Amino acid sequence: MSPTGDETRPTTSTTTEPTGGSGGKAEQPPEFVAEEAAVNGAAEKPVGELFLEVTEQATVLIREEVELAKAEISDKLNRLLAGSVVGVVAGIFLLAALILVMHGIAILLGDNAFDGRIWLGYFTEAVAFLLIAAGAGFYAYKSIRKGTPPVPEMAIEQAKEIRASLDSSEQPK
Repeated sequence: MSPTGDETRPTTSTTTEPTGGSGGKAEQPPEFVAEEAAVNGAAEKPVGELFLEVTEQATVLIREEVELAKAEISDKLNRLLAGSVVGVVAGIFLLAALILVMHGIAILLGDNAFDGRIWLGYFTEAVAFLLIAAGAGFYAYKSIRKGTPPVPEMAIEQAKEIRASLDSSEQPK
């Protein structure tokens, strides 16, 4: 008891700041202060506002993934188109070559190589042109096969990576 009759209580100082002005804490580098301010600022936001921010960021991420998928499919379709056009052009040139050269070579072969039997000249050149057509058709097939099916592989892979990183960040440590 004190001389006035009150119980003795320890006195508490109203100022906890030392004269250095550091707020009662040791001096921290600026990057830690900024990080702490960001954490304290996030803690001051209501849950609804935080949820809204996460939803907006997820929406932006999904839109970017859709744009990536569109770009990838467009690229693959362009490759398919290019391969198809080359195949058609190869066929047209093959047909023109067959029409223009077939008669001349057949007659030349028939007269000179087959003793006037022109029909053997036609068969010989038909085999040669079929081999050329097979080569052009194989090239067209390879070009078309490269682009099919038009699946956005990069976008799918990136989405899987994002999902894996989200799953790993949600698991308790």
